[in-house]
Amino acid sequence: MDKLALARQIAANEDVSTPPDSVVLYSISYQPTDENKRRALRFLAEHPGFYTLDDTVCGQKLMALGLETGNDKPDPELLKIWATASRRFILAAAGNVTAFVDNADKRSTFVSVELPLILQNAEIKNINGQDKFVFAAQFQE
Repeated sequence: MDKLALARQIAANEDVSTPPDSVVLYSISYQPTDENKRRALRFLAEHPGFYTLDDTVCGQKLMALGLETGNDKPDPELLKIWATASRRFILAAAGNVTAFVDNADKRSTFVSVELPLILQNAEIKNINGQDKFVFAAQFQE
């Protein structure tokens, strides 16, 4: 099995679960820097018990394959793989979500995949302590 096929299988099947109120998201796709990721990592270092997708079994296995997406011009195939994992990550989440998504691009996984699913997931109530629908309004055109 080639690396991308294995990655697709991992994204579709490996564990993405986290405790309630522990999900941390960041958006770097199509951005000139990875500042949102750096801010998220600082937050994680200061707040044990919080998790990004990268910290789940699924994310760890994808990272071990060397499949990070980068920020400026992400690889479309890798974006699809991570979007599959992200979809499952959000559907399994509950409570408050912490998001580092300043200037998130409408093409990013956060805006195009995660945010719509957060709004559909009745188990997620807030983003950054704010009602999820109020928070989402800033990304609507």
